[in-house]
Amino acid sequence: MGSQVPLEPRGRDSGPMFSGVAPEIIEDTLIHLATENEQYLSELPEQAGYFKETRIVEFIFLLSEKWHLDQSTRYHAVELLESRQNRSLSNCGFCRFMIKQVEQMCDNSRNAKGRDQGQRSSWSSVREQIANTFVLRLVSCVQLASKLSLHYSRVTSDTALKFLQSLKYSYTKQELLESELAVLNTLHFHINVSTPLAYVELLLEVLGYNGCLLPAKPLHQLCVQLLDFCYLTRETIYDTLLKIAIENSTPSKLQIAKFLTVKEDFMLLAVGVISTGVFILSPDHWEQVVEHLNCITGITPQSILEFSYAVVRRIVGSTTPEQHHRNCGAKSPKNRVLPQK
Repeated sequence: MGSQVPLEPRGRDSGPMFSGVAPEIIEDTLIHLATENEQYLSELPEQAGYFKETRIVEFIFLLSEKWHLDQSTRYHAVELLESRQNRSLSNCGFCRFMIKQVEQMCDNSRNAKGRDQGQRSSWSSVREQIANTFVLRLVSCVQLASKLSLHYSRVTSDTALKFLQSLKYSYTKQELLESELAVLNTLHFHINVSTPLAYVELLLEVLGYNGCLLPAKPLHQLCVQLLDFCYLTRETIYDTLLKIAIENSTPSKLQIAKFLTVKEDFMLLAVGVISTGVFILSPDHWEQVVEHLNCITGITPQSILEFSYAVVRRIVGSTTPEQHHRNCGAKSPKNRVLPQK
């Protein structure tokens, strides 16, 4: 008789609990994430990052907030667009899904029309079909991500349909289910992908285990806010970082192409977010934390400093980690995020 509850709760979670994991598990997880990250960067596709455009990320974040989803779900949904799987799944991910879909649409359009006429009109038809299904695919990714969060709410089909209808889309429940299945099939059902938040939380755990006296929960909350900020201002931050790395305000196409591995490096992003958070929350501990992060990940202090500089500069445009570093009189290492040539 009554209306169906749109979100199905799965319990409550007060947030991450630090200092409660055995060191062997921490070490194994760190090795696993580092290896996974390195494998992904070693076989990085040219299209990587294409679907992390600000408007897409903002759409997913706002939708996750509207549906009261947890922090990890929104990152998970974004990363489903750029699924980071192993070599056997190198053609997966929403990016690859869209590319495959475009190829299929083009083939179908050419077969349906004459060869000369089809060449000119097929792309127009393909663009229209993509536009008509893109929001549906985004909603499907959020749905799938919500189903992996055990402690929060999952998005039901009724909730998703109601939202799509509010945007004047007339999808049926069957079409919604087929969209989820299309994404799952393209991903070979491997949807439990890693997110930068997992790297951040693991590194915070390691820092605590190594004796860094930091306010864990406030720092975690700030790191999540900074991670949101890095996602939403991704292009500006990495553009600043690239110009710092090459010491030139006009990077070449080759330098931009090589920099893609930096933009997609989850470990660097996590380290940079934590460094920036400590600089804001507890600047007296900043250099100590940078040293620890360098020992844990192998990322040079200079690279960590440069990332934090790019983020803080985007936030406030005033006092930066670089200035703080110089004021302390510390010597900067020569290793950089990217070689200058």
